[in-house]
Parts: sequence; C-alpha cells; structure tokens
Amino acid sequence: MKILRCEVWPVTLKLRAPFTIAYSTLDETVNVFFRIVTDTGLTGCGVAAPDEMVTGENETTILPALRETAEPLLRGSDPLKMGMLIEKLGKVLPKEPTARAAVDMALFDLLGKKAHLPLFQLLGACRSSIKTSVTVGIMPLEETLEETRRWIAKGFSAIKLKGGLNLEEDIRKVRRLRELLGPGVGLRFDANQGYSVEEAQRFIEETALAKLEAIEQPTPAASPSLLGDVRAGGRGVVPVMADESLLKLSDAFHLARKKLVDMLNIKLMKTGGIRPAERIAAIARAAGQEIMVGCMDEAGLGVAAGLHFALAQPDVRYADLDGYFDFTNDTTASAVQVKNGLLYPTGEPGLGFEVSM
Repeated sequence: MKILRCEVWPVTLKLRAPFTIAYSTLDETVNVFFRIVTDTGLTGCGVAAPDEMVTGENETTILPALRETAEPLLRGSDPLKMGMLIEKLGKVLPKEPTARAAVDMALFDLLGKKAHLPLFQLLGACRSSIKTSVTVGIMPLEETLEETRRWIAKGFSAIKLKGGLNLEEDIRKVRRLRELLGPGVGLRFDANQGYSVEEAQRFIEETALAKLEAIEQPTPAASPSLLGDVRAGGRGVVPVMADESLLKLSDAFHLARKKLVDMLNIKLMKTGGIRPAERIAAIARAAGQEIMVGCMDEAGLGVAAGLHFALAQPDVRYADLDGYFDFTNDTTASAVQVKNGLLYPTGEPGLGFEVSM
C-alpha cells in the first residue's frame, strides 16, 4: 500500500453560545481536517483542533505544516510503517503537536480500516464505553445552575466547572452546584491557570465538602512546581491534575519524577496524537498517576480518536470528551455515539466514520 496524496481543508465550527474560560472566549473555532488517500482506495482521516494559548498553533500555522511539510513527507510512503512516519514527522514538526495529531489520527484510522477493526479494539480494548463529563464555562451563577440542569436533564452525571477569574465566585458556584447535584453526580473544577498557590489552597479548603473529583491546572503552566505546592498544601483533599503543564513526554516525566500531581489530562492535540499519548500513559502508570482523557474545542472526529484511546487504556479514570457537543455545524458529530452520558464508538473500522469535504 502506498500513499498517493494528502488532502487538507479548514472548517469553521460555530458554537451554540459563546464559551468562556479563564484565558479566552469563543463563539467559533477552526478545525483543520487531514485525509490520507492510498493506491488501494483506503483512506484515513484526522483533524487538528488548535488552541493557540496552549500549543502556540493556529489555523495559519497548521495549514502550511500539513500541506507543505507533512504531505510531501508522507507521499509515496507505506502508511503501515506508521512508527517510522510518526518519528520523522516529529523531527520536522517538533513544535506543532496539533498538526502532528491530525496525521497520527489519519494513520491510525487507516490502520484500523486495513485490519477491519474499530481502533480501540486494535489498540487493546479495556472497555466498550466511558462516561464523559460536560463542561460548563464561566458565566453568572444562575446561568451556571441553569446550564448544569440542562445537561443533567440529558442524562449526564459528571460536570466540569470552569473558573479561575474570581475566587469568591468560584467557591460560591461549587457549593451551589453540589447542593443542586447531590452526592451522585461527579463534579470537577478547572481553573485554567487562573490561581496563585494561595488561592488554590483556599479554594480547596472552602470547597472540601463538595467532594470534588479533581482540581485541574490551578496555577500557571510555565511553573509546574507550583502544582506540587498546591498538592502538598491540599493534603490529599482533592486530587491535583495537570493539563496545560503537560504537552510532551518530558513534561510527563518531570511531573512524575517530582511527584507534582495526582492526575494527568492527556489530550491528543497537546501530545501529538495517539502514539505519543500511549507513551505518556505508560509514565503515568509507572508513577501511580491516574489519567483523564480530555479534548480541545474539536470536531466529533477528533473526539472519536480520544475516545478510542481512552477505551484502550487501563489507567484512564475519567473522560472529558465533550468538545463537539455545542457545535451547530459539525458534520462529524456522529463519529461518537452518546447515550445517558456514556460515549460509545460507532463500531465501524478505524475511527468509525467516513469524512466528506
């Protein structure tokens, strides 16, 4: 089998309503799709969903990375030699993990189709579905409660609350949400780097009765040691999770060696795809850290790749794979099946979905 060509095209995805976190507000985003076409008629497709504040990439960097660097590297190659191709790609695009993730996904999608197996089975299925949280962005208290009620009415039983702009308001929201949800619904909090160590420790103390499942990236990513300070001061009341501080394998090793966090949020768009994510998961396993598989604001196809990875990993405790839920024009939304808050793959080979331009 030989790669004949690669196709690259951007899609602007529009949100149902503006979504705010500690460092940005979005009402639309651009995903870049990437398709590998082979001489056998088989194709594989992936998608890049950039977050410039996290990896430094955006549409204007990803398009040339895929068209001018990845496509010439892949053209004429055997796509089943994916280990070699992914290694080569890492050398020529060392600072573009989101672009690399699109290629990695497309190669894995193609591999699954060649094997006539859904990707999670090919990777070594540990489960056939997983519960996902749904994320509630930063908004006034009453709107936060109403948005949460909307998701609970749809059958979801895990909520991730965004914060990091106003400590007092965040504490108040968490307490009210726990009153609303009762003890049977999981509740997580993500400050997106918005707190100091002192603020994070106060937040943990004053929300202790809410029994949070995790506090995610409370302090600035550029100083990962601060996560260790939060963890030490929190005395195990709430697990501390790294997100923006975890981009590559060396970050995972540093977080593990220094015992800075309890959990890792692995996102394929940060790591460069499934292959490097597997290596990070191995470090987490050796360090006794638990894993949440998360996502950016990405189309259903990207979430499907994260889902297949999560289903194949034994140490994944949580999933936060809701990045496509509020898009109004995502033609790949059915790449993932949702029922009562659980995510399922389609059961078709590869990523389980055929993408049309």
